[in-house]
Amino acid sequence: MPSLYSAPVATAAILTIGNELTSGDVPNTNGSWIAKRLELLGVRVRLIAALPDDIAEIAAFIRAEAPRVDHLLVTGGLGGTPDDLTREALAAAFGVEQVEQVDVAERLRARFPRAPEYAARWALLPAGSRALENPLGGAPGFAIENVYVFPGLPSEMEAMFESIADELRTERPIVSWRRTYRTTESRIASVLEETCERHPKVAVGSYPSFREHGSEVEVVVKSSDPEALEAATAWLEPALERAIA
Repeated sequence: MPSLYSAPVATAAILTIGNELTSGDVPNTNGSWIAKRLELLGVRVRLIAALPDDIAEIAAFIRAEAPRVDHLLVTGGLGGTPDDLTREALAAAFGVEQVEQVDVAERLRARFPRAPEYAARWALLPAGSRALENPLGGAPGFAIENVYVFPGLPSEMEAMFESIADELRTERPIVSWRRTYRTTESRIASVLEETCERHPKVAVGSYPSFREHGSEVEVVVKSSDPEALEAATAWLEPALERAIA
């Protein structure tokens, strides 16, 4: 929806990795968290995907999607078990070897004296990558070209993301307006359509739910232009009130 953005904005794709995600054994909360956080930084997410722990599939996705966006954010598969293949997959995607980052390996050995060589394996990163500190865990993340790779554990991922958030921040965050109404989409659809026609610099979404007391619809308006958002919602809010009265 190019009309959402009154000026060019950065774009991103999100890849979450793990058999537990594609099987449904674990909810994919990381994708949603990152997408919401990126909007606050002014970055539009154009794709969220989940892939199993498969080197060829991950590498193919990275090669296809990284050139299409400003930032590709990847989570999962950085531990030391056999299904943690993300470092290998990223090396394959960029056609480079994995190289031990000596300073990172030394810090890991010092932090994990009971299993120093096990921990040091986490420092085998794709050549040319920059290690990202893991303040809440062991395995470091890394950045290579426009790809950022984080752990899959949500607490570790969130802490590491915040450590590099300023690298992604733009001058125009995407702002939003949200209201929930006790109504149905059919009663307000024409109002939402007219809002889009009158205010082309905003994006309008509606999300129905069904409660014990009846139907509800959450209406969400977003824009990278605060003035456009204010003008749109100033027209929309009373129009919605009239439609559901």
